[in-house]
Amino acid sequence: MEMIEIVEKLIGKIETIGETNTDEKRFENLKEFGNLTEIMLSKLHSVAKDEDCYEYSRKRSGKYARELLEGFAAEIKGSSN
Repeated sequence: MEMIEIVEKLIGKIETIGETNTDEKRFENLKEFGNLTEIMLSKLHSVAKDEDCYEYSRKRSGKYARELLEGFAAEIKGSSN
């Protein structure tokens, strides 16, 4: 089972279908999904701060986390055009 499948089992689906009762529940799921995403992004940001560390393992993780965050930002910026 992939990680996203586990998250969907825990939180539920977030995609709307145009049916009021279902979409109301999915909106609540979306808020939970957003909260989880915010926590994960905060953790990535915390790790990204290590990109200038002298220890190789911390620097490597920090660089990777920074690249992930920059990729997310670029995708968001690209989708808003």
